[in-house]
Amino acid sequence: MAYFLNTLGIICALGDDKASVYQAMVDGRQDGMVATREFSPGRERIVGAVGSDLPAIPPEFAQFDCRNNRLLLAALSQIRTTLDDCVGSFGAARIGVVLATSTSGIAEGEKAIRQFSRTGSLPETYHFQQQQLSGSSDFLTSYLQLGGPAMTISTACSSSANALASARRLLQLDTCDAVLVGGADTLCQLTVQGFSALEALSPGISNPCSRNRDGINIGEGAALMLLSKRSSEIELLGVGATCDAHHISAPDPTGNGARRAMQAALTQADMTPAQVDYLNLHGTGTSLNDAMECKAVSELLGNEIWCSASKPMTGHTLGAAGAIEVGLCWLLLSEEYNSSRRILPHLWDGAQDDELPPLHLATTEDHFTTAPSVCISNSFAFGGNNASVLLGCRR
Repeated sequence: MAYFLNTLGIICALGDDKASVYQAMVDGRQDGMVATREFSPGRERIVGAVGSDLPAIPPEFAQFDCRNNRLLLAALSQIRTTLDDCVGSFGAARIGVVLATSTSGIAEGEKAIRQFSRTGSLPETYHFQQQQLSGSSDFLTSYLQLGGPAMTISTACSSSANALASARRLLQLDTCDAVLVGGADTLCQLTVQGFSALEALSPGISNPCSRNRDGINIGEGAALMLLSKRSSEIELLGVGATCDAHHISAPDPTGNGARRAMQAALTQADMTPAQVDYLNLHGTGTSLNDAMECKAVSELLGNEIWCSASKPMTGHTLGAAGAIEVGLCWLLLSEEYNSSRRILPHLWDGAQDDELPPLHLATTEDHFTTAPSVCISNSFAFGGNNASVLLGCRR
């Protein structure tokens, strides 16, 4: 049975819709990577920020009013016509919602706690549901009046890649006819300060695969897709997931879990590594992650496949990263958006780390020689949660 990503809504530091995100990513623009002290008082940090105005949450859903859900509404507005068509065809009870996040509305919780510490009372607009992990799926289910299963997955930075696997299973089990799937994460002090405490933040812009790499930048954004059995251009070929449980925050240096996740996605699709045209690296720019991933990619896919990391343009959007980066692959495969066959470039200083296997890293000048047909996107997380998503294009 084939499963298709019928449509895409996306907003991140690259832009606020498919067209703007596509153009910024292939041009290698970093306009959304901005320096701020907002999330790290007393110290300037570079983050991937969404600068556009976001839609308001309707008053009757005030308990869900947080930036995370406003990002989701912005992505939803881009796919609403396709979603409404599915509801009309299948019925609301047959449409599921599987979302992912790592922060939910914790930024609103931070503001509420600051006010409480000053005044002894919480803001009248604060509601705990704003920051519950289930808040995003509860909100969209209520807002859209859908009746299918609804869940939010939170496995750190692999969350929304795993959401795609769960959405696929709902279709396989015939529990749903279509699933609204994706993720959102929002900039907040918890994540910026937390990764600072781990000494994982770069003082500049992330520099993945370089011998000078020195950490990540945190980002925000959302991506939503509609997964169904309805044939369309972009197909979800497979999702591979593993958990190596090597360490609470450090990846297995052998890359075994990452390699098995990529292989599982290929096996699910009955495909070989030679059939893959492009790999979106997890590419955090940290010493351990890049070393592990380069090793795993080189061993399984070889050194000729086009690769790049998008996080120097978006920041690391944590629980939303899997969906956003699958969205970038969706745009690369789309004939409508990528008729010129451009490749998402790898932005770095070009200083090859001799201890890493050299990968075939794309530049802004590179193009696919033929229209790309298969892309894979990696998402690796704390606790050894690894996920790889394989997309294909029907031409």
